[in-house]
Amino acid sequence: MKDHASIIGSLVTVTADRPMGSFHPKHRDIFYPINYGYVEGVKAPDGEWQDAYIFGVDEPVKTFTGRVIAVIHRIDDVEDKWVVCPGNMSFGMDEIAEKTAFQEQFFKTEIII
Repeated sequence: MKDHASIIGSLVTVTADRPMGSFHPKHRDIFYPINYGYVEGVKAPDGEWQDAYIFGVDEPVKTFTGRVIAVIHRIDDVEDKWVVCPGNMSFGMDEIAEKTAFQEQFFKTEIII
C-alpha cells in the first residue's frame, strides 16, 4: 500500500496464523514472541493478504480486532507490515522496533506512525 497514512487509525481484524509462542512454518529458528497474522480481504504487494503484528495482547489468539497504529515499511522488500493494537493503547517507534526485531532484523525498515 503506497499511502501508509490512510491506513493508520483504521479498525481491522487480524487472523493470527502465527500465534504468540509459535515458530515460523518454513524457518523453524524464527520464534514468534507476539501474535502475527493477516488481514483477510486486503491484498499486499506480494499477492497474499496483508500481514500484521498484534501488540497489546499477552496470550495467543486466533483472531483480533484492533486499530492500525503503524506501518513497518520494508525498504528492501515488497511487503509492508501493519502494527495493530487495542483501541485504547499506543506504542512508540522504539517499542515497535524492539517487539518486531525477531523478524524485521532481516530487512531494512522504517516505521511510519
